[in-house]
Amino acid sequence: MDKKNVDDYLQEGMYGTRLPKDSERKMYLGALRERVAFALTVGEVMADKGIDELERQLKQHKKAKLLLNGNVSHRFFKEEKALADRFSIPHTTVSNQENDTEIGLVLAYSYAVDIEHIYLDDIDQPTKQQEEEETNPEDDSKGLVAKLKNLFQ
Repeated sequence: MDKKNVDDYLQEGMYGTRLPKDSERKMYLGALRERVAFALTVGEVMADKGIDELERQLKQHKKAKLLLNGNVSHRFFKEEKALADRFSIPHTTVSNQENDTEIGLVLAYSYAVDIEHIYLDDIDQPTKQQEEEETNPEDDSKGLVAKLKNLFQ
């Protein structure tokens, strides 16, 4: 382990101890990326785009906590707070004037959950692809010759 020198002690005294993955904490309103179950951008919060998906996520993640960006006006969070109250999920407004982030809302755990798709666009995209596959399934009645033709085209 590295020994601390005088500069390290001075930095720690002036700015506090360094937290691991500090940039992630700034981006996700104090949470680490591995703990985030769902996130909405400021624009999505202001446009009320992800309300239905947020409701689904709140139903699914009952032990999570809702973190709201304090730099966004409280009037944009009325529906989100009402949903959190309905599902008995605690919510906190995180105000940090020094950090500017595009994230408006985060549903996070106090432990790592490692969910791959946390953004609204990432979640909507797979469901749209599934809907297209369901509406346009490949016709199984095609013969072997037709399938071979498609293979070589």
